[in-house]
Amino acid sequence: MDTAPDVLAAYRPPSQLVQDKVIDHLDRHCRAFIALSPFATLATAGPDGWPDVSPRGGDPGFARVLDERTLAVPDRQGNNRVDSLRNTVGNPRAALLFFVPGFEETLKVFGTTTLVGPDDLGLDLTEFGRPPRSVLVLTVERAYFQCGKAVMRSGLWNADRQVERSTFPSLGEVLRDHCGLSTPLPGQEEMRAELAREL
Repeated sequence: MDTAPDVLAAYRPPSQLVQDKVIDHLDRHCRAFIALSPFATLATAGPDGWPDVSPRGGDPGFARVLDERTLAVPDRQGNNRVDSLRNTVGNPRAALLFFVPGFEETLKVFGTTTLVGPDDLGLDLTEFGRPPRSVLVLTVERAYFQCGKAVMRSGLWNADRQVERSTFPSLGEVLRDHCGLSTPLPGQEEMRAELAREL
């Protein structure tokens, strides 16, 4: 039984303002927001339609605006799964959601991607003393700011709502259980220190 049409019918139509806020380039407000942002999520989907969302981060402005229709996102050392990058080779459509700590609004940017080598753009994209492994170049087709309701509801930037790390198992314990390992992995502090050395 398909109830989706009935469920969607319960929503009121979006206002004209919400429809009109979508632009086809990175204007001065988008560029300024991206320059302040140290964190974004990258959404892709493979040729088979399965989606992926992956965190991206660095110093504020880690994603470099090349012009009003072009954005460069360096890929840093990670776990080498490169699911997002493989997806873009088969399906170049992607979206980025940018966050700025302390801001409740977010910025969505949509477009098509090209994966290039770390030196192909002629830019110095070194960060944390290392060049990127590759660069995802996004040709912008749509961009718009998302209101802050979700961030407000979550209390994301509220220090009083931060959760003590000790209330959840270490990543080593989680990986041991998920991978079915019999030997323990490094504890949280040791694993974090190792990750920090690889930034």
